[in-house]
Amino acid sequence: MERNELEKIRLEKIARMRAQGIEPYPTTAQITHRNLAAIQAFETAEQTEQADPVAATLAGRIRAMRPMGKIAFAHIEDGTARIQLFFRINDIGEDGMQRLKDDFDLGDYIEGSGTLFRTKTGEISLHVHAFRILAKAVTPLPAAKDEVVDGKVVRHATFNDPENRYRQRYADLAVNPEVREIFRARAGVVRAVRDFLDAQDFLEVETPILQPIYGGAAAKPFVTYHNQLKQELYLRISFELYLKRLIVGGFDRVYEIGRDFRNEGVSFKHNPEFTQVEFYMAYANYHQIMELTENMVAYVCDQVLGKRTIEFRGHTLDVSPPWRRLELRQGLIEACGIDINAHTTAESLEGAMKAKGYPFKPGGARGKLIDTLIGDYLEPTLVQPTFLYDYPRDISPLAKSKPGDPTTVERFEGFVAGMELCNAFTELNDPIDQEARFQEMSVDYTSDDEEQHPMDEDYLRAMSYGMPPTGGFGMGIDRLVMLLTNQQTIREVLLFPHLRKLESDTPPTTLLPPL
Repeated sequence: MERNELEKIRLEKIARMRAQGIEPYPTTAQITHRNLAAIQAFETAEQTEQADPVAATLAGRIRAMRPMGKIAFAHIEDGTARIQLFFRINDIGEDGMQRLKDDFDLGDYIEGSGTLFRTKTGEISLHVHAFRILAKAVTPLPAAKDEVVDGKVVRHATFNDPENRYRQRYADLAVNPEVREIFRARAGVVRAVRDFLDAQDFLEVETPILQPIYGGAAAKPFVTYHNQLKQELYLRISFELYLKRLIVGGFDRVYEIGRDFRNEGVSFKHNPEFTQVEFYMAYANYHQIMELTENMVAYVCDQVLGKRTIEFRGHTLDVSPPWRRLELRQGLIEACGIDINAHTTAESLEGAMKAKGYPFKPGGARGKLIDTLIGDYLEPTLVQPTFLYDYPRDISPLAKSKPGDPTTVERFEGFVAGMELCNAFTELNDPIDQEARFQEMSVDYTSDDEEQHPMDEDYLRAMSYGMPPTGGFGMGIDRLVMLLTNQQTIREVLLFPHLRKLESDTPPTTLLPPL
């Protein structure tokens, strides 16, 4: 890896510091406060009129520097807050001031000891009496912008190009505090979901990521190989079949928050690796799961945003219960003018779509055609939170049929802002019916038909021991975070989204300057 001129200059600074007996990467810091705690301690001292100054040793990354002859200012940032450091030649000496100007750059980590005070402009700052390097940044922080502070030009790092931000998330986080807030909100979403389910007496569990038979969703899996067992395994596409085994085993309410993997395309709302929450509740059906879902999303908004309205893509969305309920058949009639109950075969539905001028892939299954109508025409109309319910059996192999209507299952999907947020069923618990559906949709593992589902004999064995009436649910955490943080693409809410490899993605050969 070639080093640019700025990096070479910083490497020379490292060599010079070591020649002077200064270690640019010491083993530890000696901080007494994190930055926010120091600010709060000073404010408390002011309020209580404390006579003694507040002493502190602080540390952080240098985000701005402003040398001014015999004094200098710097802003540092740790994981809690940004604070100003004030240096004066009378306190740190001529050598110290020269070392600050010569050896320290934006992006370096610095430790400063001194006392806190408030400047004439009202900013809480640390009057530094001693300082040292904690980590020298070899590569400058991305780009830069100039900002006028107190009549002086201060240079700050920025990073705006989306592609580079995703590829170098570490740099993105280092210079864009608003991005860090997205991931703090994400952590809050996960915590709130967990708290809500725990309060409802659900048990959090962990199920296998490597599975001998993938299942629980209509998706293509990633395939791997276990050398010792000499068998192919699959990264899970869902938690469903294992969680329902636990319902059979006597855990009446279980959930899991974790990663799923689907070997499919990417889009603004799809990533091959994503986070999902699934829960299963014995003695419940899909109507009860609807109520639980809308209450859970409202609770999450309360905890993360402090309100139940969301600003997303120019819409103000209200997640307060109850959400709108819309039967799938009626929704398609309204959006497309097609009654799917009047077209019970793929050929008949193809004819209706052709008559309306709707594009479709000829020869597809009826369920595929219905999915096309939902995704292209109905889904975009579902802006305010809506439960679309009662789906065709042929696209829901794990859901229970409605009484008296074997062609329709008790399934719903939740939509917000024209985007699917969650999927839920009254779970099929008849092992004979389940086996028949597996046989109808059994799949060769090399098949490209994602609507097919592999036969799972062990799951059928579990069902044969008896499973009570159960409601099941799955929701993408990433999409919920998108909604709550008003992000237009899933890549903005994933710390490290999957991207196409670049030819330049090679490790550095050396960090050392030439001799």
